[in-house]
Amino acid sequence: MTTTHDFWLAGRRASGDGDFEVHHPFDGRLVGKVSIPTDAQVEEALDAAVAVAPAFAATPAHVRATALDHVSKRLTERAEEIAQLITAENGKPIKWARGEVGRAASVFRWAAEEARRTNGETMRLDTDPGGVGRFAVVRRFPKGVVLGIAPFNFPLNLVAHKVAPAIAVGAPIILKPAPSTPLSALVLGEILAETDLPAGSWSVLPVPNEKMPALVQDSRLPVISFTGSDKVGYQIMDSVPRKHVTLELGGNAAAVVLADWSSEADLEWAATRIATFSNYQGGQSCISVQRVIADASVYDALAEKVVAKVQTQVTGNPADDATDVGPLVDENAAKRVEAWVEDAVAKGAKVLTGGTRDGANYAPTVLAEVPDDAILATAEVFGPVLSLHKVDSTDEAFAAVNDSNFGLQAGVFTRDVQLAFRAHRELEVGGVIIGDAPSYRADQMPYGGVKDSGVGREGVKYAMDDFTYERVLVLTGLDL
Repeated sequence: MTTTHDFWLAGRRASGDGDFEVHHPFDGRLVGKVSIPTDAQVEEALDAAVAVAPAFAATPAHVRATALDHVSKRLTERAEEIAQLITAENGKPIKWARGEVGRAASVFRWAAEEARRTNGETMRLDTDPGGVGRFAVVRRFPKGVVLGIAPFNFPLNLVAHKVAPAIAVGAPIILKPAPSTPLSALVLGEILAETDLPAGSWSVLPVPNEKMPALVQDSRLPVISFTGSDKVGYQIMDSVPRKHVTLELGGNAAAVVLADWSSEADLEWAATRIATFSNYQGGQSCISVQRVIADASVYDALAEKVVAKVQTQVTGNPADDATDVGPLVDENAAKRVEAWVEDAVAKGAKVLTGGTRDGANYAPTVLAEVPDDAILATAEVFGPVLSLHKVDSTDEAFAAVNDSNFGLQAGVFTRDVQLAFRAHRELEVGGVIIGDAPSYRADQMPYGGVKDSGVGREGVKYAMDDFTYERVLVLTGLDL
């Protein structure tokens, strides 16, 4: 008998009057059913969050830090169980699912540490005559209840990046997981329920997408943290111009291989990293390698190695430890990738390997000579597809990176420190990774993009700043 999973309403287990099914992307089998909160239950969660907000903001740091430490510990203890669940609902290979659980545990650990050491700042104001005897204390306070909207591609870790910083600063959070992958978030709710966090400080509500506009516009939710497509993200932002909205959106990340990265070992490393990170998570990562921009002097040797490395990527059942590339989240996603590749080929692109679909599975694919008018040239493919581009100089390479509506991260393979700093200065992205693919992310570093890749930054400390504002206390008549 299939389990129906309850949701979490103001910190307690609850069920609604309907449910929806979650299916395994690889074989379509039913993984579980999820109870849907009623409108009245959503209202109850909102009322509880608003009611607890002042007390939660005043909670001692050790209370919040202890709860966050507990979550980190329990994620580690239940790591294999949760990794198996991620694979079942998302389809990502088990080895990547295990990595995701480890990262989520680190996010909660970082949040616990930041909760303990966030002290604000002080400043003396007698630097001018009018400030004699005055001293300022600057502390940060929550902007209000956070609405966290999470995507399917990292159903635990990107949930963690919303929940952990909110708890760390004492901001109540209403979390809405992706409808295709809610189970990991619901298990996180189980762990949160083991803590002493106050009732109402968190809820996990699998609200259907069609009911989200009303929740987005609710004035009791002044902060929205959204990760997903640029189309939906900017619709949210445009609909609530007076709210604080953080958007982590898409990208078409470039890996740049410059002329000095030319030894056999260098090219072998670059090809391995490019092949791996154009296909990990089935390419369903905002910083998956989509474009490879290589200097003409290394292009041919690199292209040969990239194709060979991509062909060694093991596809198949994501539950198998040997599998590198599993299915996309569903068959419709794979059909869209297939259509985009066909569009590129019809316009003159060459398929060097891959280019085939089997249900929700799309073969790891390398394209060359993709024309500028192909959809793949400008949009985010969000699938296991990369394109190779030849350039004649560093100027041309960096211009190609910037010739995009997106700007999330870029990888630059070079050993020249001057070029590394030039890349940091010139590339219009949120992060520049030197000597590696653009897909590297440490969960404590600021992460986000420019242009259509979004606004704001994740990374625990930076999200904590995003969920709070400075409030100044000025003391008067002091002998300093």
